[in-house]
Amino acid sequence: MKKIAHFISSSKGAKTILIGWLAVIILLSIVAPSAKQYSISSGEGSIHENTPSAEAAKIMDKYFPTKDGLTALLVFYDKNKISEQDRAKITELSKWLSSNEKPKNVSGALPFHQLPKEVQDKMFSKDNTTLILNIALKKELDSDQIYDTIQKIKNHASKTDLGNMKLEITGPAGISSDTIALFKNADLVLMFATVGLILVILMIIYRSPLLAIIPLIIAGLVYQVVDRILGLAAKYDWFSVDKQALSIMMILLFAVLTDYCLFILARYREELKKNESKYEAMKKAFTQVMEPILFSGGTVLVAMLVLFFANFKAYHYFAPVFSVAMVVILLGGVTLIPAIFALVGRKAFWPFIPKIEEKETKKHPGFWSRVGKFITRKPGITAGVLLLLLVLSSLNVGSMKYSFNIMKSFPNDISSRQGFEILEGHFPQGQLAPVSVILKSEKEIVLDSTFAEKINALKKALKAQGGVGDISPEVVPGMSSNNFLSENKHAVKLQLILNDNPYDQSSLKALNKLRENSESMLKDSGFNTKEFSIHYAGQTAQQLDVKNLNMRDTILTFTLIAVFITIMLAFQSRSILMAFTMIGTMLLSYTATLGIGWMVFHYILGYDAISYRLPVYTFVFLVALGVDYNIMVVSRIREEAKHYEWKEAVARGVSLTGGVISSAGIILAATFCVLMTQPLQELFLFGMTMGIGVLMDTFLVRGMLLPAILTFFKTKQSKHVMSNQLKM
Repeated sequence: MKKIAHFISSSKGAKTILIGWLAVIILLSIVAPSAKQYSISSGEGSIHENTPSAEAAKIMDKYFPTKDGLTALLVFYDKNKISEQDRAKITELSKWLSSNEKPKNVSGALPFHQLPKEVQDKMFSKDNTTLILNIALKKELDSDQIYDTIQKIKNHASKTDLGNMKLEITGPAGISSDTIALFKNADLVLMFATVGLILVILMIIYRSPLLAIIPLIIAGLVYQVVDRILGLAAKYDWFSVDKQALSIMMILLFAVLTDYCLFILARYREELKKNESKYEAMKKAFTQVMEPILFSGGTVLVAMLVLFFANFKAYHYFAPVFSVAMVVILLGGVTLIPAIFALVGRKAFWPFIPKIEEKETKKHPGFWSRVGKFITRKPGITAGVLLLLLVLSSLNVGSMKYSFNIMKSFPNDISSRQGFEILEGHFPQGQLAPVSVILKSEKEIVLDSTFAEKINALKKALKAQGGVGDISPEVVPGMSSNNFLSENKHAVKLQLILNDNPYDQSSLKALNKLRENSESMLKDSGFNTKEFSIHYAGQTAQQLDVKNLNMRDTILTFTLIAVFITIMLAFQSRSILMAFTMIGTMLLSYTATLGIGWMVFHYILGYDAISYRLPVYTFVFLVALGVDYNIMVVSRIREEAKHYEWKEAVARGVSLTGGVISSAGIILAATFCVLMTQPLQELFLFGMTMGIGVLMDTFLVRGMLLPAILTFFKTKQSKHVMSNQLKM
């Protein structure tokens, strides 16, 4: 490893590396597209194909095929009641949607204009303020086609003077369209906000224009490579590239590379004061930090690779994007950063250029020097107080409530959310997304009196489970089989309306109970369970599977990440006890972050629930990135322990790393807080949670708690033996 570090730090090696990176960037820019061109939105419905709802959807397609794709719900609303003039305008729009002039990707629309007035009247809400018009889009449209189709409908409607009447478009197609709109310029906003914020912070820290600009140039070069590799992967279907993953990946890339720059620069400045040659100074500096950077980046990479084991696509799609990004980030961290700074040398620090010091000058003790001395003098008090605060904060985790309603993550003023909330207030909530109940038979079904009796008994059994409002149709012998009995007569379809909002926890519990009791309900209704089976399809069924997948993936990812990181920390620190100490403080920091975050979200911001994905996202990034600071602190303490007594080594380790780690932590927290500028509530809360967590981890856990605990490790032992304690 030393030979590699020496080559990278040499004049020839640094120039070779820089030319190599530039050549790769130029080549990729020619042959590869940007990842954004082929990125997709994974969406809430991205579930594993082996889930009950996915299986039910396949059965629906098989027995009740349709040419229709996603549905758009046109919601017309006038708080003063929809007038006859309003009805005429709705009729005009309905005619257009059924004409040859309609958007080409509209498969069909409810022919409101052809219905008798008596039938039309029944379609309005009870207070006559709201009307729903269903539109079906064609199958297998991509997200851009859906967006364009919805925009054409909105543009046509805007040409009609609707007066006081509002038109909002919701439903699966409306939600998909709004998701595209929300992320349309998100990458540019994030990029400029991130770059601007890091530039300002680096200028404040270093007061040097070059030290503020060079890390951003390095990050920009690495980002180009990552972006084009992901673009190639998406173009040739090697794996899917998720839009939300791309947004967070950019934040991660700029933050981590800036952190690596800070770690290397801190040691480089020290060595420039001892060595005339800029290459010799980088060689000595990089030899000390190469291993910590490799291990810290490696642990982040391992955490991202674990996400490949997730079944829920919203998590699984993060794995390839972040794994590719971390490999390139790590390569940039151990090649491009030292190469560029070795070439620039002392000029990078202008106007505060480091000069050769014949002997170490005595400096006034700084903040972290005083902290280090206090911690090692009173480690028990320091650790006790901090542990108490973190444990008390962690207790709030038990009161956290989670939402599975994607609409709650959208801005209040967006069309699909407004339309959904109008429907919630004026129609039975369960009607917003009915559950399709498919009764499948191995034999042909005959609609005789015996079957009618059994199916009606089944309907009663379904209602008796609780949480169920209405079930249709009414089944009588000899009834029309349209939309009820499949063409091959091997399945029937019922429509079940839940009492509560289809996305509420109460609805998920009600459907889960129906699933669990399906076999007993069939038996009690007179059906042979060897011939008949029940399947539940629809949005609520999907969200129930999302909830179950999320629980399974949460347990799996938490366990695997904790185990793998502990193993890597044990190898890096050469101490099992130290590895358990570090992972223990990281896990406590994580739970305290969630607890404090929930206090802010619930009691200050007034949220009733948060996205169910927030704990997983926070765990993966906070724990994985927190490893960086652990490794930097422990590596420096081990290095100092070769020359000083253990307590003094801990104090010096805190003093020498405190400034750079706190600076890195501020940059990391600030870049994640940029996500708070995004319109999705989920990203807003994730950015805030990460900001809270990183700052707490930087200043309290890594800066004080961990060193205080480490002080107890060797209080009675002499120097030079740090690496022998519990060696592996």
